[in-house]
Amino acid sequence: MSNAPVTHIDPVAFRADPYPVLAHMRAHAPVTYVPELGATLFTRRDDIFTQEKRIGIFSSLQPDGLMTKLMGENLMRKDGDDHQAERRALFPALSPRTVRDHWLAAFQRATMQIIQTIKPDGHGDLVRAYAMPVSAEALKEITGLRSMPAPEMDRVSQGMIDGCANYAGDPVIEAHCHDCTASIDTHIDAMIPVVTASPDHSALYVMLRAGLPMDSIRANIKLIISGGQNEPRDAIAGTVWALLSQPDQLALIRSGQATWAQAFDEYARWISPIGMSPRRVAHADTVGDVTFQPQDRVFFMFSSAGRDEAHFTAPDRFDITRNTGPAISFGAGPHFCAGAAAARALIADVALPLIFAHLPGLALDGPAPFAGWAFRGPLSVPVRWET
Repeated sequence: MSNAPVTHIDPVAFRADPYPVLAHMRAHAPVTYVPELGATLFTRRDDIFTQEKRIGIFSSLQPDGLMTKLMGENLMRKDGDDHQAERRALFPALSPRTVRDHWLAAFQRATMQIIQTIKPDGHGDLVRAYAMPVSAEALKEITGLRSMPAPEMDRVSQGMIDGCANYAGDPVIEAHCHDCTASIDTHIDAMIPVVTASPDHSALYVMLRAGLPMDSIRANIKLIISGGQNEPRDAIAGTVWALLSQPDQLALIRSGQATWAQAFDEYARWISPIGMSPRRVAHADTVGDVTFQPQDRVFFMFSSAGRDEAHFTAPDRFDITRNTGPAISFGAGPHFCAGAAAARALIADVALPLIFAHLPGLALDGPAPFAGWAFRGPLSVPVRWET
């Protein structure tokens, strides 16, 4: 382990709300070892921005990491040429041009169908009724797993997310994760002959066309699902909740003084759906006064970077007019989120404007509890609207 100063946490309290503890770390021990997580945490934005790029020291290659063990070795767990080769193979499915020319219209059609289905109800849980199926239908198109029902897409994504954050080693969580990855493999097997016979822009097809090994294709599809379902789901529901909780912010958009994209960017800074990215120390190194040893586990805390007082005034406040340029919600180095363009289009161009345009009188209808630190979002958002 590193020789960083030690900070203890209450895991239950940290899951409920990590931000007070992260603020204390930034102020008093910005690089700190947390025994309860078995990792050294980087909590200041500039440190993360700099150190994430040093892949020779802080490596994404983690053969013994939870993600690799549970999902296979995907491109997120590779560095250098191996990472870039798989990223290039996947790019045709996720490029800004593909998103604009192919996925955006599909996102709009599916979202409008969901709105038309729920509109007569007049109330519901925004997470389950809207954000979950919107994200899932988009992900079915992008991955090519169009035969997978939306609830199953959500289930397997959550199962993998829980498995990858299972640092306590709960066997029930691990077993459920294996069940989820098996379901994905079954759907991949079913869709291979379909996309082969009818080529499309899906991740499954473009990776098959590029000749990637099946183990890599399976692992990368699982990666896309783990990052492409829960995080957009949580960002959609969370951003709507934030705007309904603070009507003055919503009024700025409706008056043309701000945009849906600004609301999404500010929410991702304020309550980062992806709170951290793990790394393995490949070689002994010293950062400041902290010395790292090979195989040490490091967490880059993106959630903390988004509230760094050195870059954001009143960082605990949701303010869609602020400059979010310094935020690194999608990462900062070679592992910058490959699906960023798709996420922005789905959330800022489709999910947010359409729900406010087509569910008149949308309002909160109860408290919205949040949870998580590695991945964070609302557990439910009760809302009502006019039918």
